[in-house]
Amino acid sequence: MTVPAGYRFGDPALAASPVDAKALDALKASLLFGPADVDALRRARDVLAPQVEAILDVWYGFVGANPHLLAHFADPKTGAPSGDYLAAVRQRFGRWILDTCAADYDAAWLAWMDEIGKRHHRIGKNRTDGANASAHIPMSHLLALVYPISATIKPFLARAGAAPETVEAMHAAWTKSVLLQAILWARPYAKDGDF
Repeated sequence: MTVPAGYRFGDPALAASPVDAKALDALKASLLFGPADVDALRRARDVLAPQVEAILDVWYGFVGANPHLLAHFADPKTGAPSGDYLAAVRQRFGRWILDTCAADYDAAWLAWMDEIGKRHHRIGKNRTDGANASAHIPMSHLLALVYPISATIKPFLARAGAAPETVEAMHAAWTKSVLLQAILWARPYAKDGDF
């Protein structure tokens, strides 16, 4: 399958994010996200990379156990989840774990965050995979998932046997990064001037 232009991180065909570097810096400051967090995320990547499939098993188990979440992967008429859609999203979700730990927080990253937000919103949901699933993920669900995605990562971070303070630093950095991303993904949901 050929991936269309504008559908990958770093693709020059992606539209620039309306969030600029100055606004991003302000968000990072509000989240107390700084260079030490970036360093902690880089360490976390080495710990999480060999565990990606196990992490996805936990997250997909959570989604599968919550019908209101699983519905976003299901045919709206039949309610049957699409295995192909779930598999395609799982592959991207695994890549996202590693990308979260390696982000450069530059214009290309901001463009990708905006694209991810559009893929959850009715303006872009289902378009990447040509899926027949719910046409929109409510912003409340998008933001609510920050907690389970953050809380469930901690045991995986601890498995490398790092000192407790190192695990705490990686977990705090992960949580801040996930929240930062969810805030940016919510931009398409906001009215002009409200973000």
